[in-house]
Amino acid sequence: MKSKIHFHEFALLMALLMSIVSFSIDAVLPALGEIGKVFTLQNSNQAQWVIISIFAGMTIGQLIAGPLSDAIGRKRILFTGIIIYFFGSLLCYITQSFEWFLLGRFIQGIGVSGPYVATISIVRDKYSGAQMARIMSLIMMVFMVAPAIAPSLGQLIIHFFGWRDIFVLYMVYALVVAAWVALRLEETLVAENRLPMQLQAFQLGFKEVLSNKTTMSYLLCAGFCFGGFIGYLGTSQQIFMQQFGKTGQEFSAYFAVLAGVMGIASFTNSRIVMRFGMRPICMYGFLGLCVISLVFLIIQLSAVSISFWMFMLYACILFLLFGTLFGNLNAIAMEPMGHVAGMASAIIGASSSILSLILASIIGQLYNGTLVPMTCGFVILCGLAFGITLYEKKQPNRLEGA
Repeated sequence: MKSKIHFHEFALLMALLMSIVSFSIDAVLPALGEIGKVFTLQNSNQAQWVIISIFAGMTIGQLIAGPLSDAIGRKRILFTGIIIYFFGSLLCYITQSFEWFLLGRFIQGIGVSGPYVATISIVRDKYSGAQMARIMSLIMMVFMVAPAIAPSLGQLIIHFFGWRDIFVLYMVYALVVAAWVALRLEETLVAENRLPMQLQAFQLGFKEVLSNKTTMSYLLCAGFCFGGFIGYLGTSQQIFMQQFGKTGQEFSAYFAVLAGVMGIASFTNSRIVMRFGMRPICMYGFLGLCVISLVFLIIQLSAVSISFWMFMLYACILFLLFGTLFGNLNAIAMEPMGHVAGMASAIIGASSSILSLILASIIGQLYNGTLVPMTCGFVILCGLAFGITLYEKKQPNRLEGA
């Protein structure tokens, strides 16, 4: 049966589903300072938990959403996740306690895990190999629009209404995307290909992931990569607003510039991945991140006063390289797992997220008003990821042509 949704509409819808994650993070970034004041936080680093908590919920949610998507189908898990996300957003909107607010963010994270896991599984159901990397790069290109506009939308809502109304925007977004899925997206996992949700199936899926050197190698690379990136996200409000004094619309504008750079890189990756392959792009991407971060770290340790424009130049190079990595890392890790796509997506996503959260928390809590902790994090993590890509390249069970 011919699909009723066309290629570009499919890519756009998948991007919007994945964008629930980034939208839920980036729109609230301009409000972190105000949230800290409303809830009378003693240390500005505590506001980073507003970001970390949604990732924590997403990590746990993926372990449930992945097996469920293999058992009951992709669309059902999409709708379930969106409903949970809606109620998490509602709790954040009404609560007067920081602890309950973080619980609401955690519930949001559990909710977004449904669309996140299902999106990757749906793409894997329909595509594989470099073609999957191509569409993932197109999805990531549209996905980058969210962080480009989300802080500005958040700032606009804060100006005219108040920071709590950002969560009304989240609820409306979820309902619109759910309606689009209901009307246009067909189920990609037919009944005869579904796997019952059993503990044994999870154990077998976990064993399958652990025993595959390619999947494990790129799972670790993704964890290191996202660990540094989430560490940056958690401290971005402090870096831009407190360290460099770029408040309000200035913060949103510069954040949008960096997101735009990443979007351009993702688009470029979609054009070159078929020619150069996913592995070389990842390998040289990590090497570039490590080298540029080491140079920037040496400049900082040389007692040179770091200007805002020096930071922006460094950040633009970082985001340019990140944009070439994100779509490829998932595609390589998932390539050997087509027969257990939902389960593997959950295990890979949750495992890399746990690693990312630990690393991001360390980097974020070490923030001391300088860029040194973040830059050190990128040097170490990207250096480790580069080493892993070299190791995986020599392994016999890798798939060729990637």
